[in-house]
Amino acid sequence: MIQKKICLLGATGVGKTSLVKQYVEGIFSEKYLTSIGVKIDKKQVETNNQTVQLMIWDIEGIDRYCGFQAKYLRGASAFIIVTDHTRSQSLVEGLDILKMVKEVADIPGVLAVNKVDLPASWHWSETELAEIKQGFVQFFNTSAKTGDGVEPMFTHIANLLTA
Repeated sequence: MIQKKICLLGATGVGKTSLVKQYVEGIFSEKYLTSIGVKIDKKQVETNNQTVQLMIWDIEGIDRYCGFQAKYLRGASAFIIVTDHTRSQSLVEGLDILKMVKEVADIPGVLAVNKVDLPASWHWSETELAEIKQGFVQFFNTSAKTGDGVEPMFTHIANLLTA
């Protein structure tokens, strides 16, 4: 069995922890708890005729005041930048995080646009979003609440890393 470290990054409150809980445990909670530091979850999956254990690092929300802890990316095989489509600023912050990640790591990244079960308040045009998506190997609309897009996102990453 191989292990692959995946880092979830994003602004505070975008739903990183909820995505992990939905994927690993199949549950969603309305309670909001701010993550401090990093929480590591594991999930074993079968992909490309082999077993892979995903080590999912749920990293505390990043904003311009607390900065970016590049040390969390050491040994990572991929990353997910999570944004909240009810908050346009979360995409701006996600793009800032992407720039910081690219400065310290050469690993594939996925963009997760979370909370798609709620009405969107983004002001991005389809053209702008298409340009933004080019910085990532894949893009997923997700809902930690309903589970939409969560399993396919992690499955895509697992397949990518074991190909």
